[in-house]
Amino acid sequence: MLIKRPSDVIPSEITPESVYKKRRDFMFDGGRALLGVAAGSLPSIANAQNGEALKARAPAAMRRSPPAAWWAEKFQNIKPAPDREPYFTGETLTPYEDVTIYNNFYEFGMDKSDPATRSGEFKTDPWSVEITGEVEKPGTYHLEDIIKPHDIEERIYRLRCVEAWSMVIPWIGFPLADLIKRFEPTSNAKFVEFETIVDAETMPGINSRFAIVRWPYREGLRIDEATNPLTFMAVGLYGSYLPVQNGAPWRLIVPWKYGFKSIKSIVKINFRETQPNTTWEDLQPNEYGFYANVNPQVHHPRWRQDMERRLPQTLFSRPRN
Repeated sequence: MLIKRPSDVIPSEITPESVYKKRRDFMFDGGRALLGVAAGSLPSIANAQNGEALKARAPAAMRRSPPAAWWAEKFQNIKPAPDREPYFTGETLTPYEDVTIYNNFYEFGMDKSDPATRSGEFKTDPWSVEITGEVEKPGTYHLEDIIKPHDIEERIYRLRCVEAWSMVIPWIGFPLADLIKRFEPTSNAKFVEFETIVDAETMPGINSRFAIVRWPYREGLRIDEATNPLTFMAVGLYGSYLPVQNGAPWRLIVPWKYGFKSIKSIVKINFRETQPNTTWEDLQPNEYGFYANVNPQVHHPRWRQDMERRLPQTLFSRPRN
């Protein structure tokens, strides 16, 4: 993560995509012998894991039905993840239980377990998304109308938190670039801004006296980052629909950036000519830069970035040389 203000950042300080694609050179998966099934042995996690079986294994708070019948149709034909980078890491998958009970989603609470245990009243149907700004087709769209035209596929990405923990997750979704094309951004669209839903009735963290965020949660990307082939809109994981605590009904995944960039439960996408203000950059600009590319050579003031804890491990491991 870059800890400078964006205006102070020069291009040479931004982790190049080529470095990210070789990320296994600097991030060590020390838990390969400790974690369940090796991803490399499965042609498709979506086909190898049955969604109902996954939900049956999950805590009661996660045993929810998909938000609408049309979701089931989308999950009938998931394109398997390729067996090569950059859409497949070859690393051991983080167990489903850890992916779905260890989350940062402060709208439900500050503790890692709060999103799973306190999100039972959250509703994802109906869901609409506002498209605004420098586009030819602005408007408010039903999520069904946004997602239905897209074929969904599986991608196995590493999610790396600035807090120095990480997971390897088989996401289900489609490239953000495909969605952006449909709204026809103008030549003035230099950035894409995202907002999370604010629902005080079903998100108890919003009214908490311990809340530190100025809602709604906001994130952004440059337009070239948003249209990068790796940037992904996730609607599911492990072959099943996305649990609330992981950002249902859809969320952003930017695998070469720290996890706080991958905003959850999106209700607004705004195409801008100027760089947007983002939530963590507004809160602590000396610690959270706009770009936030994974960079083991630039440490956060509170967490070293050349070490990571691959969940469910409890010890830090150094990256490969």
